[in-house]
Amino acid sequence: MPIIITDIQQRSDAWFQAICGNVGASSVDKIITTKGEPSKQRTEYMMTLCAERITGKQEVGYLTQAMQNGIDREAEARSLFELSQGVEVKEVGLVYTDDKSCHCSPDGLIGDLSGLEIKNPISKTHIKYLLDGKLPTEYFCQIQFSLFVSGRGSWWFMSHYPAIKPFIIECHRDEAWIAKCDTLLKEFNQELDEMVKRLS
Repeated sequence: MPIIITDIQQRSDAWFQAICGNVGASSVDKIITTKGEPSKQRTEYMMTLCAERITGKQEVGYLTQAMQNGIDREAEARSLFELSQGVEVKEVGLVYTDDKSCHCSPDGLIGDLSGLEIKNPISKTHIKYLLDGKLPTEYFCQIQFSLFVSGRGSWWFMSHYPAIKPFIIECHRDEAWIAKCDTLLKEFNQELDEMVKRLS
């Protein structure tokens, strides 16, 4: 059973400490591609996590104004999703697999069977999502990994921009990709453990 952490606020010091050195959904495309193949970024990502485990600190990247705007609009988007879908979205800090080998930080959980990922892109990107009418490829791995970690059957993707209608789509499990991810993740974590032992 997945481990759901509710007493940590996302992007707090405690949250950054909790995910330090641990594979997360937003970075899993550095391990596996949308085609289920090993990513060319896996070695560099492994070294980053290795450093985090040794130092106990996570390197936090620069927060652009666009990124901050997205964070600021998240609550508004979540409320809009609840209203449009007639559901209650529960905010949580993060979700681990039962062995705590990886995690996801959902923008909300819906009942016992689903979850939510919210994006607040710039206007032209939001328009593109509306016109395409499908899950943006760049979020496929993140969504599927969230399904893998949580064990849930579906995950909602929402793109939100003020004064423009939202783009909302429900995504379901890709069991073939998830199986490949499980294998590659185990290999990655084993190599990561060995790297940490070698350098500690």
